[in-house]
Amino acid sequence: MAELVLITFDWVPETPRGYVRDLRLRWALEEAGLPYRVDSTPFRERTAAHFAHQPFGQAPWLTDGDLSIFESGAILLHLGTRSASLLPTDPRGRNEATKWLFAALNSVEAASLPWSIFVLSGLTGDTPGWERLDAFLESRLQHLEPVLADREWLAGDFSIADIAMADVLRLVDRFDRLERHPACRAYVARATARPAFAKAHADQMAHFAAAD
Repeated sequence: MAELVLITFDWVPETPRGYVRDLRLRWALEEAGLPYRVDSTPFRERTAAHFAHQPFGQAPWLTDGDLSIFESGAILLHLGTRSASLLPTDPRGRNEATKWLFAALNSVEAASLPWSIFVLSGLTGDTPGWERLDAFLESRLQHLEPVLADREWLAGDFSIADIAMADVLRLVDRFDRLERHPACRAYVARATARPAFAKAHADQMAHFAAAD
């Protein structure tokens, strides 16, 4: 089996540490017990080689032998093919996990990420733009709340769908935005209590701290 290499930035500022998306992949790799190593690409000077692997100059990407895969959702799906602990093998379970993976990235993160950028930028004043962003996120959370109140994990057993969704929700929970959505908050707490998450988070923080 080819070596799995996760490539992330060599350093990032303090604010995004613990939230850079290589954490999703570290988490998946730890859950599956797949051997891997971590390599770095410069944060400050993004080379042609970087853009050859990640056309938007972002991180992370994963190499699996001669395959190079970018976008965290695509990498999670790829890792799911490596381990039944990440993606069910039966068609119904695989479908359930896959659709919730895409829901996390397309429906929920589409609302949570711009909302979080506004919060971090301090642009949360009484403006129509902010009110629309907050209402958009609130709508997504209201629809997700009864789903998570009714089940422990999105697709039966814990899967890549939960890695993506919990990480998306974790960002808004950072700013107490899940306070009015107890099922969402409890779901994030369950997911982040898993040993694989704790290991992935600690490893990411140590990785960036080592470059200071």
